Amino acid sequence: MSETTDDVQRGLDEPRSGDPDEFVAKKKHSLALRWMHWINFPVLMVMMFSGMRIYWSDRRDPYTLGIGSWEIFTFWPDKVNSGLQLSATLAKGIAFHLVFGWLFVINGALYMLWLSRKGQWRHIVPDFQSVKDAGKTVAHDLHLSKKKPVQGKYNAAQQLTYSAVILIAVLLVLSGFAIYKPGQLAWLEAAFGGYDWARLVHFSATILLFGFFFIHIFQVIRAGWSNFASMVTGYLFERRGHDGVQPASAFGADLAASDTPDDADTAIHEGVDS
Repeated sequence: MSETTDDVQRGLDEPRSGDPDEFVAKKKHSLALRWMHWINFPVLMVMMFSGMRIYWSDRRDPYTLGIGSWEIFTFWPDKVNSGLQLSATLAKGIAFHLVFGWLFVINGALYMLWLSRKGQWRHIVPDFQSVKDAGKTVAHDLHLSKKKPVQGKYNAAQQLTYSAVILIAVLLVLSGFAIYKPGQLAWLEAAFGGYDWARLVHFSATILLFGFFFIHIFQVIRAGWSNFASMVTGYLFERRGHDGVQPASAFGADLAASDTPDDADTAIHEGVDS
């Protein structure tokens, strides 16, 4: 015979004998946020790969890193292109880039709408105090300082980073339109200073987003498994002991202690979510 919700609730409220701790599940991420977060990953990967196909199809003016006539690095070396099988397939590259580009735009627009309607922008947009505390937060993360700055749902460094990523994404989309339709959107192309500058902004924004991706992965690993699982399940599992609620993973302690759930995201026990 299956247990009712009340039975599950009662069983969680009363710790079992021999088990001094009680596991609870705290609502951390809404379903909408998780969907928009995970959709971005494959979309961006396909866009970057197809974008490289477009770039590789015309090597007359490749981007290079160097000083004067001294060339240090060319984007990209032949061994990188051949390793990624980036054949000169311009039509296929454009087709994939546009299809997944529109998915990126739609997903981004829904995210901005969600931030506005739910008031979540207050947690992301930094204020003057966030700018002042960003350095302290980084110093604490690098174990250069033991004092942890006061924070809300996101710390000061996260607020600055996430806001910067949103702006970079907007520049990525606008510069993409400018180089895709320079005739119809001449005003947009002119706003970037011309076709070549719009192309440079688009390429640079892509590299910045790619760099953020690796930093984000490193931070997720550093935060621990429980933090990663919360972005999949929506819940952060914690252990309630005699000294209050403690995160189930020691690496997720800072994130769990600083998280402020949404108004609709209340802390509930595992198995009671309806």
